[in-house]
Amino acid sequence: MATMPKFSDEKQTKKLQYYYYMSILFTIFISSTLSHAEQIKSSQSHFAKYFYKEPSITSFPSKACKNTPYPSACQTLFKDSITFPRNKQALFDRSVAHSISEINSARSLAYNISTAASSKVTGHHFASALNDCLDLLDDTIDLLSSVVSYGKDTKMGLKAPENDDDIHTWLSAALTNQETCLDGLEKHHIDGAITSTAKALSQLTSNSLSLFLSTSKPNKNIRGGRRLLSDGGEGFPAWVSAADRKLLEASVEEIEPHAVVAKDGSGTHGSIGEALDHLAASMASGGRSVIYVKAGTYNEYIKIPTKQKNVLLYGDGKGKSIIVGSKNSEAGSTTYNSATVGAMGDGFIAKDITIMNSAGPYKHQAVALRVGSDRSVVYRSSIIGYQDTLYTHSKRQFYRETDIYGTVDFVFGNSAVVFQSCNIVARKPPSGGLKNFVTAQGRSSPDQNTGISIHNCRISAAPGSQTYLGRPWKQYSRTVIMESYLDGSISPSGWYPWSGGFALKTLFYAEYRNTGPGASTGRRVNWAGYHPSLTAPQANSFTVAGFISGNAWLPSTGVSFDSGLLG
Repeated sequence: MATMPKFSDEKQTKKLQYYYYMSILFTIFISSTLSHAEQIKSSQSHFAKYFYKEPSITSFPSKACKNTPYPSACQTLFKDSITFPRNKQALFDRSVAHSISEINSARSLAYNISTAASSKVTGHHFASALNDCLDLLDDTIDLLSSVVSYGKDTKMGLKAPENDDDIHTWLSAALTNQETCLDGLEKHHIDGAITSTAKALSQLTSNSLSLFLSTSKPNKNIRGGRRLLSDGGEGFPAWVSAADRKLLEASVEEIEPHAVVAKDGSGTHGSIGEALDHLAASMASGGRSVIYVKAGTYNEYIKIPTKQKNVLLYGDGKGKSIIVGSKNSEAGSTTYNSATVGAMGDGFIAKDITIMNSAGPYKHQAVALRVGSDRSVVYRSSIIGYQDTLYTHSKRQFYRETDIYGTVDFVFGNSAVVFQSCNIVARKPPSGGLKNFVTAQGRSSPDQNTGISIHNCRISAAPGSQTYLGRPWKQYSRTVIMESYLDGSISPSGWYPWSGGFALKTLFYAEYRNTGPGASTGRRVNWAGYHPSLTAPQANSFTVAGFISGNAWLPSTGVSFDSGLLG
């Protein structure tokens, strides 16, 4: 507080003191009366020390926070605040807004650390993990901004039933992003401010997801029956593009690409990366970016960022147009950054192409394809690697008539993904008694709408290999295999623990009407979270219609699909 001026006249001094203090009190009164938490944030912050008090244990915010996964993190929403949310929707809105603010701050922190690290001699893992976090923070800002935009539409009366499903997907993906960042930092023993920040962001995002589910009811209607996308049936939303549908139905000769990539110089570009950069600039206003990759082997790493949406890569067929990389964890890459192709921009489609990581069976994590693109499709393609071949990182994905080869955890991640009519092959593992694990699903919260659904596929393995359908990477791992053929290489127990009793009570693993010599459930594991025989209604929850709301977006891709169960 400022020092009062001194006067010889004592009465005059007291009088001036009186007016001085009264003016301060009057200023505080007027300012606090006019201030509003969302309208005059600077005033709120300045005067909060006079008015702020912790919400009482009987107040709405405290009660609501107790029901979140991280109550203490929830309470930080009211720090330095003079107003409190009065209902769940207001609390959710504040939670998302606060998360965006904190993520922007975290991005600045990560960028500053990354810049400082680049000028020093640091381990490659350190720089790679930080760069992963920067990419993931950018994607999370995009996701939460979409949540805010949908919230505004809702208040304007524009809410549609599928909006809640979209928001559920975006919040689930935002949490996955934070967990991926944190996993990379912790795996490489990176401690300090950035790791503490990543943990805090994960808690805030988890709370936002929990609060959302307490205010909304995502669409759980399951439409059964079999509908092929090519039949042009009714029930699809107005935004479905007939042009996109034709792209995947058409032959190579019928498609007019925006860019042609060719090794022999006969195209518009010599590399896929060049074509992507060109289209990012020339088609910034939007629309589908179509890139034809002529037959040949392309040794390059492809990154399609969050902002580059609706990219279609198509080639001359499996084994003809091949993209190859060899990054791996042994050589210093993070799992996330080891991908030969990494697609984050929504609406990604790959057709008639092979994507490979050639690092080999002894290099541990080596991703061929990583997808964090919402409403993405991989069609009539091959994905080839060993450990961690296909990283279905986040959001809604669909794979049809695609071959996937690998050994350990070779289909993993935390997207909501459906595989249909795919050929999933476990290769011979390296010597030393290693086992094959087809899936390693990474659902970290029971509130996430994520999981792996393998429907009407064929699962097989190289002769003599010990192969399991999956193991739980995270606490609430969820994988369902239904109406698929399992060959005799599948272990009778079917599934395998990650470590001791971890997640065996909280996971959700299930089977439904599978066939083949490996399909018998008589000798399967007896874990609390394993369900050997789902009912038809339960299985319908994991179909294209029930699990990824495919009827609302797959029609635009032109890929044939089964909406419900086969029989």
